[in-house]
Amino acid sequence: MNHKVAFSFADGKTLFFPVSANEILLDAALRNGIKIPLDCREGVCGTCQGRCESGDYSQDYVDDEALSSLDLQQRKMLSCQTRVQSDAAFYFDFDSSLCNAPGPVQVSARVCEVQQVSASTAILSVQLEQALDFLPGQYARLSIPGTDSQRSYSFANRPGNRLQFLIRLLPDGVMSNYIRERCQVGDELRLEAPLGAFYLRHVTQPLVLVAGGTGLSALLGMLDELAERGCEQPVHLYYGVRGAEDLCEAERIKAYARSIPGFRYTEVLSDPAPQWPGKRGYLTEHFDLAELRDKSADMYVCGPPPMVESIKNWLQEQALDGVQLYYEKFTESNI
Repeated sequence: MNHKVAFSFADGKTLFFPVSANEILLDAALRNGIKIPLDCREGVCGTCQGRCESGDYSQDYVDDEALSSLDLQQRKMLSCQTRVQSDAAFYFDFDSSLCNAPGPVQVSARVCEVQQVSASTAILSVQLEQALDFLPGQYARLSIPGTDSQRSYSFANRPGNRLQFLIRLLPDGVMSNYIRERCQVGDELRLEAPLGAFYLRHVTQPLVLVAGGTGLSALLGMLDELAERGCEQPVHLYYGVRGAEDLCEAERIKAYARSIPGFRYTEVLSDPAPQWPGKRGYLTEHFDLAELRDKSADMYVCGPPPMVESIKNWLQEQALDGVQLYYEKFTESNI
C-alpha cells in the first residue's frame, strides 16, 4: 500500500510523491528525484531533518544530539529514519532549489461554472482532466485568457479534479473584467500549482480560522478537508467583510455545523448599514478572549495585510503565548 506524501519548502513550493509501505522516507524522496540534503543517513547528523505537519509516522533511530526531546514533541523528524504510516505532509526550512526539486506543475483546466455569490465576489469553478494534489489553504497562479497577466487565488475546496476559486470583483481589474465580460463555460485556463506555505497542519488543538474578504477562500478549502476526514477539535470561523452585501457562501458555512462537531461561526461587518443586527467593527473586537486564554489553539488568518498585522499585534498585546499563528497576507490587484 502506497501513501501520498507532500514535501513543502520555505519558498512556498510543494511536491507530492508516493511512499511504499515501510519504506524510508528519504529513500522514497530520492527515488522520485527529490534530493533532500543528507550526510550520515544514520540518524546522527540531523542534516535531513524536517517537521511532520500532518499524518502518522515513526522513526527508527534518532540521536539525542540530532533532535532533542522538545524537537520530537514538536514533530521534527529525520528523513533518513522516518517511515510514514498514513498520507502525510512534511515541511523543510530551506528552498526547494537546494534539492533540485522540479517546480510547480503547469496544468490546463476548463471553466465549468461562474457564479456571482455576492455584490463583490464570484466563484470560478474549473475542471481538470486529472485530480490536482495540493494542501488545503494553498493557492494557484492563473493565466487570464486573452491577456499576458496572471493572478493568484487560493483553492476554495479540497483537492480533486474540480477546483473553485473566490474572485474579488474589482471595478476595473484584469481578472474581474474577464469574469464579467468574456468568461464562458468551456474556456481554457492555465494554472501553475500548488504554491504557498499557508496550509492546514496536523490538528491537535482547537482551531480558530479568521478570514477577511476573499481570504475566506483558503479557509473554505481547510473546512472542506476537516468535514471530509473528521475533526475532534472545536473549530471557530470568523469572517469579516465591509458590508452585508459582501458576505458569501452562507449556506455552505452553515453546513459545516452539521459535518464538523463543535463548529462555531462569527461574522463581523466593518461598515454595515444601520439596520444590520449582527456584530460590527473589527474582528479583534469580537474574538473570544476567554476561549483563547483558557486553551492552546492554532489560529489561521487569511486576508489583507492590515488585517493580518492588526491580529498579530492583538495577540501580542493579549500575551496569548498558547496561540500558534499561521497567516497568509494577500494584496488585491487594482488592475
